[in-house]
Amino acid sequence: MGLWKFFLKIFVISMMTFGGGYTIVPLIREEFVHKEKLIGDEEMLDLIALSQTAPGPIAVSTALLTGYKLKGRRGAVVGVIAATLPPLIIISILYFFYTWFASNIWVRAALRGMSGAICAIMIIAVYDLAKAALKKHKIFSAIIMVAAFLTGLLTSINLGLIILALALIGIVAFHYVPEEKMP
Repeated sequence: MGLWKFFLKIFVISMMTFGGGYTIVPLIREEFVHKEKLIGDEEMLDLIALSQTAPGPIAVSTALLTGYKLKGRRGAVVGVIAATLPPLIIISILYFFYTWFASNIWVRAALRGMSGAICAIMIIAVYDLAKAALKKHKIFSAIIMVAAFLTGLLTSINLGLIILALALIGIVAFHYVPEEKMP
């Protein structure tokens, strides 16, 4: 796959998704793991996990890391440009037509309808990522996912601290515990 084709794929995905990074990530995964078969599923999950730790939007980080994996530094730059250009274009257009959009009943209705679709896409994304994560070390992965969910839901602990704690647990578990002893 050439840089131009990579740019177009990320650009179109970014242009057609609403709702933030967690709606674009499964589409990037679908495109480059399942359709193009350029990246393995496990490797893509690692890229997604790494992109969640980077500052900034996850969609941009995932596009950057995917581009870097496929095409090196140039791919990383192209991925960032392709992921950020559509929102910049849309925001620029909205800036000039904001008053018309804000008062238009059809635009408001479309945005309300999209919010429901975004919820569905996010549920599917969580399901797909969980299914892929549970392929290996099912018990350990399930415990970590449930613990993270309940900690985020039932406490006021900053989400960044929860992610940091889980990253440290993962590092300790996979670095110091032999593979055959992992549940």
